[in-house]
Amino acid sequence: MREFGYERAFDVSGAVALLGAAPEARFLGGGTNLIDLMKAGVERPALLIDVRELPLDGIEFTHDGGLRIGATVTNSDLAAHPEVRRHYPALAQAVLAGASGQLRNMATVGGNLLQRTRCGYFTDLSKPCNKRAPGSGCPALTGEHHNHAILGASEHCVATHPSDMAVALAAFDAVVSYETADGPGELPIAEFYRPVGDTPHIETALPPGALITGVTLPPAPIAAHSRYRKVRERASYAFAIGSIAAALDVRDGVVRDVRLAFGAVASRPWRARAAERALIGGPASAEAFASAADAELEATEALPENGYKVKLTRNLVVAVLSELAEEAIR
Repeated sequence: MREFGYERAFDVSGAVALLGAAPEARFLGGGTNLIDLMKAGVERPALLIDVRELPLDGIEFTHDGGLRIGATVTNSDLAAHPEVRRHYPALAQAVLAGASGQLRNMATVGGNLLQRTRCGYFTDLSKPCNKRAPGSGCPALTGEHHNHAILGASEHCVATHPSDMAVALAAFDAVVSYETADGPGELPIAEFYRPVGDTPHIETALPPGALITGVTLPPAPIAAHSRYRKVRERASYAFAIGSIAAALDVRDGVVRDVRLAFGAVASRPWRARAAERALIGGPASAEAFASAADAELEATEALPENGYKVKLTRNLVVAVLSELAEEAIR
């Protein structure tokens, strides 16, 4: 067993200072991903800094009507919060679709954003992996890749991001807040996850030593009419093979506004902006939804065993938007 230290932080500045003094340390929230990676030998921190006691466990309205969610809010509390369920139902549904009840009771919002891929090559130390060991290669390209990326991948990595929650946050333009020794900062979630490119081991744009302190959802009336749909290989406690967070505003049969984000298709939550542009101002019909999905998926680069995700994602777009459109006219 490799020994490691443990410290409990009680304020944000103290947590940041502890990490600054020990660059090989890791922040510990619920530990539902980090501890597994430590057991596998993928993560080998010299120190764990427990941040569960930090005063970051609140959910409250912002002055402009958005919602701020603290980084140590558990996934269970997030999904059960009445304002989240009322104003951002797709977010509550996405959280409930992830993991098991026991894991949601432990997992935190900040940790969920930072969870790492479930690619089998990443967690198998006997295999090369550019995300774990930069420059060693990506065996998934010619090996097991049925649940890997069809969008935004590269020859260096074709793994997917596992979070359900982050897909819903991407659909609603969430902003991630963080603290460093130099002070606070913010990153729109569209910039939070880096494109995989030739540096798949650099997964986020967080500056060194940063502690996530919360996530802010801007006011979005459309989000009240939203849905998250997840497809997986078994009924529960499984990562997505395809998912969608969608919101739709339809008036007189015309799409006035729409939000779409895909999960399990890329190394990060995939905001479907081409599909959104294709839909706004057009008819709210199954044919239009399918055409918009095709516009987004035109850029796919499927591998031999994951091409099914193209049709799956297209079907998800049509099914979920059709349901939302029908509800809008009732």
